[in-house]
This record gives sequence, structure tokens and C-alpha cells, in this order.
Amino acid sequence: MNDQTLYHQKLRTASEAVERIEPGDDILVPLSAGEPPALLDALPGQMKLRGNRLFQMLSLRPALDVPQERIRTVSMFLGSGDRPGFHDGSLDLLPNHFSDLPVLLREMTDNRVIMATVSPMDARGYFSLGTNCDYTATLLHDAKLILLEVNENMPRTFGRNQIHISQVAALVENHVPLPTLDEPQITDKDAKIGQQIADLIVDGDTLQIGFGAIPNAVMDFLSGHRDLGIFTELLPDRVVDLFEAGVITNQKKPLYTGQMTTTFALGSEKLYKFMNECAFLKMIPVDESNDVRMISQIPNLVSINSTVEVDFLGQCNSEMVKGRYYSSTGGQADFARGARLSKNGRGIICLHSTTKGDSVSKITPTLSPGSAVSTSKNDVDMIVTEYGVARLKGKTIRERTRALIDIAHPKFREELEFEARKMGYLL
Repeated sequence: MNDQTLYHQKLRTASEAVERIEPGDDILVPLSAGEPPALLDALPGQMKLRGNRLFQMLSLRPALDVPQERIRTVSMFLGSGDRPGFHDGSLDLLPNHFSDLPVLLREMTDNRVIMATVSPMDARGYFSLGTNCDYTATLLHDAKLILLEVNENMPRTFGRNQIHISQVAALVENHVPLPTLDEPQITDKDAKIGQQIADLIVDGDTLQIGFGAIPNAVMDFLSGHRDLGIFTELLPDRVVDLFEAGVITNQKKPLYTGQMTTTFALGSEKLYKFMNECAFLKMIPVDESNDVRMISQIPNLVSINSTVEVDFLGQCNSEMVKGRYYSSTGGQADFARGARLSKNGRGIICLHSTTKGDSVSKITPTLSPGSAVSTSKNDVDMIVTEYGVARLKGKTIRERTRALIDIAHPKFREELEFEARKMGYLL
């Protein structure tokens, strides 16, 4: 039987496709743009489901409106859609390092059902997970059931994110626009921080760039650099311009030389169009992209991520605001450790020195009560604000405290020094 015949035999409506899911099955979807909207929308209508769990990450959709005894939703990184659901109790949050998710999900789930948005089938009978590889690709081979949502707007990408029609139980077609992110608005503070970080990057470096306006601002100041590489978890929009300008060549990377590597992408239609059939981009699973052992093999690896607040010890809270969960750890700790082990690696954490109209310092004696430590004091390297760079690696507590106060907003430095002396961190 040829692939086209198989395709048409397996084509279903979304409701028909999710009827294949049994009570107690664990349902996994890729993060963000890889979520299959038609299949997810069909889940609440399957009244036979009981004791099922839905695992999702960085979701842009509201939490499912389903009683938890039927389907319990577990987020692995809160997104704009499901964040309210955690606070109203309609979903739960699983602490994790992004790199650990394939192993963690394999250990804690049974009868796994994979549901994902994919690119149209190619001439060899393969679909691509497109913008994604993440934990999904690793868990495909032993899934109980694979349900696909084919979307002509999903870019066809290359790498370890391919699914053959013979692996698929059922598929639906739903050609809707992919979710996009608005271009971040770069403030004067963002630009100042971006310029300082760009000055820490040299020709031939390999970059990991995280979420947020500040990491994106860095890329505005890299046009004069040469032979940069990309080994990242998230592929940001601005790599397109730098690649097309010849700044990013990936020629100095010892792993995947000549190719950018990422495990997921979320951005504009321009980014998705660039990704489509791009031979210079390879999608790899998160247990490779974020594996500290892999990252450490790349010399001159520069990790750039943002945080919410930093205390005198250098501990970074990157996932909670006023003691309430906003996101999760993601891959920040993975790359902090990997960059620390990389030859000439640099781990950069950036943040504005203040918030709320300069009324609150984000350099603090201690983290806000109840806050999680996303990057530990032992893994932190450099902290950057609009007032400078604090190099913490290899520094004592008193040296760290002084360096951090020096890059705090000037209006808070006297107060921070007073608190540091009370704590015995300054003499």
C-alpha cells in the first residue's frame, strides 16, 4: 500500500481522531507553535475519558475547561495561555530542567499518546514536526498512539523530528495560521544592556539566546561580528537577519558545523518562512540541545538569558514574581552549567536594574520570599544591567555583593550597602 493511500485511509475529523484515546492514557503535545489546536479542542467532547493527563509546555492556549477527574492538565513551563490556569487551580506545574523532560516524561507517564501539528507529508511519506523537536521527538518511537494535525503553514524542517505515515494512527487537516510572537519593543535600557553584552561576544563565538526583549536587543549590536554560531534551545527571529547578512555562519562550531541547531522556534511568519526547507538549520531533541555534556564540548559558548531578580549571592529567580509562579526554569540552568564547563564559555544573565518606574530594585539582598532559585550561586557567571557587568564567577561573597551593588540603580546603592553590612556581606 503506497503512502498516499495510507494517508487518505487515516484521515479523520478531529473528534474521530481523539476517539482513539483510552481512559488513563497520558497525552503529550509539543510546546507553543507545535500544539495541535483542532485535536485539543476536540478533547473535552470525549466523554469516555477518565483519569487522563495532558502534558503541555509554554502553551499559548487557555487551560482546557474539563473536570480534572476526566483530564488533568500538567504544564512544564507556564505560558501566556495557561498561566491563569495554574493560579485558579485548573492545571498544575511540573518543576524540571528542560533537558530532563524526555527521561522524566518516560518515567512518569503510561500509554503515551502524542498529538502534534506537522508539516504536510513529503514524497517519501514523512511529516516534520516543523517548529519543534523538543521532548516530543524523543518519545515518538515508543508512543502508544500518534495523532497528527497537518497544517500547510507549518514549515518543513530537517533533523530528528520526522514522523512516517506508517507510525500514525490518525490524522486531521487544519490549515490555520501558526501562533506568532509580536516583535519585542526594545527600550533604552534594553539597548544599553544589549550593547554591553554584544561587547562580551567575539568573532567565532557560538550563542544560545533566550526569551525576552533584552536577549533580542543583543542581536541588534552583532552586525559587525563574524563567524558566529547558533546552538540554542529557542531559535529567535533576529537570527534570520544575521544569517542572511553573513554574520552567522556556524563554521567555528565543532558540533553540527555549518548548521544552526535548535529544539524549538516561536516567532514571526518571517522566521517560519526562513525555517521552511532550510538546509542550514537542524532540529535536535532537547535532551541533546540542552545536554550539559553536549554544551560543554562547544568552546566559546555564550549563553544569554534574562531573570527577574538577583540576590547578593548571585542567585537568580527567573520564574516567579512576588512569590507567584510566572513561568518555570526552562533551559536556563542547563546552559548556565554548560557554559561554565565550556572552554572560554561565558554565561550571561541580564535584567533591568529596577522595575515599577525605578521604584523597586531588582538587585536585592535576598530573593523575594517564596521565590525559586533558577540559576544557583555556584553556576552564575556574569550579571548585566544597564549600569554594567558584574563578573561573579570565582568571586567571594563580599566581592559578589560589591560587584552587584555597583551595577544596581544609583538610587538604591546606599540602601543596598546598608543591608549588606547588616548581613555581614560588606565590612
